[in-house]
Amino acid sequence: MKLLLASSGISNASIERALVDLLGKPIAESTALCIPTGVQPFPGGPGHVYQFISGATRSPMCGLGWKSLGVLELTALPSLDEECWVPLVQETDVLLVAGGDALYLCHWMRQSGLADMLPSLGDTVWVGLSAGSMVMTPRIGEDFVQWRPPTADDDTTLGIVDFSICPHLAPDGMPGNSMAEAEEWAAKIPNRAYAVDDETAFKVTDGNVEVISEGQWKLLNP
Repeated sequence: MKLLLASSGISNASIERALVDLLGKPIAESTALCIPTGVQPFPGGPGHVYQFISGATRSPMCGLGWKSLGVLELTALPSLDEECWVPLVQETDVLLVAGGDALYLCHWMRQSGLADMLPSLGDTVWVGLSAGSMVMTPRIGEDFVQWRPPTADDDTTLGIVDFSICPHLAPDGMPGNSMAEAEEWAAKIPNRAYAVDDETAFKVTDGNVEVISEGQWKLLNP
């Protein structure tokens, strides 16, 4: 699987070029499924779901002009026969994954069976926004824990990549996470960790990691 792990989605031209490169063809010729599950535990979750799917966000992922766009709600999948959704996931070009609560998203990726499918999706591009990116890391750090799954009591996630991400880095006094807060977070992370602003993403192919940025980022734990 190819990954584009962003703090705030497709927020600039450099990240969009990285997406097209991973797809190997134009967005207008690519099929997409969006996964809004991560926003469900938040107040106003249904409204956030609508904004994500409709592309009514500052950095739209679903509104880029895809050839086709479907919705994959992970909480519904355990009640469905696999033939209703597994072939669709296998055939789609890109999975667009909303932010929200990374542990909630991780739980439902496991419960739905999507997590088990990931190793077989070699040509699929995973595009994450905030928690949709953090879920692919080894752990998110206690600072980002809100909802806790019934089967675990820690901050571990899928570990598809070997580094953790503190998203939404912002200048001191601005909405988001300050560098001082990111450094405090990183001090409790036992693996490599980055702080990234909303103009930054990670492009991951065959284990190779490239930082794509028109903004600010810092490797906090080498």
